[in-house]
This record gives sequence, structure tokens and C-alpha cells, in this order.
Amino acid sequence: MSSSAGRKAGAKSATGYFRRLGRRLTEDLDQLDAEQLAESADASGACRVSECRRGEEATMLGRLRSVDSCPQAAGANVQAEFFDGTDAITLVWIGRRRIPGIESGRRIMVRGRIGEREGRKVIYNPYYELRGNS
Repeated sequence: MSSSAGRKAGAKSATGYFRRLGRRLTEDLDQLDAEQLAESADASGACRVSECRRGEEATMLGRLRSVDSCPQAAGANVQAEFFDGTDAITLVWIGRRRIPGIESGRRIMVRGRIGEREGRKVIYNPYYELRGNS
């Protein structure tokens, strides 16, 4: 490889670096987070929430946006909004007042059968694994 070809390749990679850096500094943080979540889910082989349909069993990787607890005696449940960068799905654990580790901002992997409630996707009593918050 000639020295001029090496300089051109180095200039292209530097230009690409600055383009990516500029994008990270100017683009919406929520959009960047969503893209990063979707990329990590794709790399793990998980299904995308946006592509899952009612009745299918799916394994998904993402982050809990919110967690609510309804500790009523007869209908205790924990409900969470799960987001994988493409779409959101509601997770509901019936008969639970609290689940250690299930908290807003936590990365988890979930598996269960997709259902529907009030026109939105839902999984009841999903299997879950807590993941690092990186």
C-alpha cells in the first residue's frame, strides 16, 4: 500500500469518527438510547417487540421504563413497561406485591407468550433474567 493510499484511508476513518461524534452530540438522547438498545438486542439474537405478534412466544432484551405495584389484597400485581428500542410491551406479574431487582432503568431479558390488553401488547408472568445496566 502506498503512503498516499494509507493517508486517504486514515482520513476517511477520521472523517467517519467525527461524523459519528457530531451525530452523538446533536441527536436526541432518547433516539440514541433506543438505537443502542435495538442493536444490543439484535446482537443477542432476541426478538424485536415491534415484530412480535399476539400468540407468539418470544424472548426479548431491553430496559424497564417504569414499574408500578398494585398491592391490593385480592389483586396484587407488579406491572412494568419494557422497551427494546423498537416498541414497548407491558409485563404483568400476577399475585406479586414486589419483585427484587425489577425496577425502572433495569436491563432485563424476558420470555413469554404475547397477549393483548386494551389494544396493547402484554406478557403475563414472564420468565426474566436481570442483566447489567451497561
